[in-house]
Amino acid sequence: MKYRSAFDIIGPVMIGPSSSHTAGAARIGRVARTLFGHQPKKAIVHLYGSFAETYKGHGTDLAIAGGLLDFDTFDQRIPQALQLAKEANMEVEFVIESTVTEHPNTVRLQLLDDEKELEVVGVSIGGGTIEITELNSFKLKLSGENAAILVVHNDQFGVVSAVTTVMANNEINISHMEVSRKEKGKMAMMVIEVDQKLDDAVLKEIEGLPNVTQIIKMVE
Repeated sequence: MKYRSAFDIIGPVMIGPSSSHTAGAARIGRVARTLFGHQPKKAIVHLYGSFAETYKGHGTDLAIAGGLLDFDTFDQRIPQALQLAKEANMEVEFVIESTVTEHPNTVRLQLLDDEKELEVVGVSIGGGTIEITELNSFKLKLSGENAAILVVHNDQFGVVSAVTTVMANNEINISHMEVSRKEKGKMAMMVIEVDQKLDDAVLKEIEGLPNVTQIIKMVE
């Protein structure tokens, strides 16, 4: 039997010979899908650094496709992810980039369907740990491990305070929070990771605040 890579031999539980290149890649793909809200119609995957150099041998392409299909890192279907993506009518295109990035295990995903487009940049830090570092050109830091929400809002006075007040009133502890904006007075984004489950009632309360335009929920 001919094996496509060591990933096929070791199997999906181990997620290939490198947790950075396979388990981490799968998690980036899955978080990107969550941010998109559903399975995209097309994914253009830009690979940088060591991802670009070894993606076939380490099964990075399979892992990313599997994540986009909402497969967890140990899912036994990952070795067939590219074929399953075709069957699910999801086009996956890989682009090898020569640009030097801050982290060697970097991937930029462009997710598209007939209604929207999303661009996500993620890095695989090691041991299956990842960070989402950019979302539609917004700089951020999102691990994908904790319950979190991304709050898109107008960059106006009092919005951050209003959101954190809702959290405090509902006794929700914030473990990590950051705010970024593209331009003063324009669109901004809060990344809020919390220790508790976020109930729909809390999300609706935040969504109803003045100047809040969108909420993206991450992890139950």
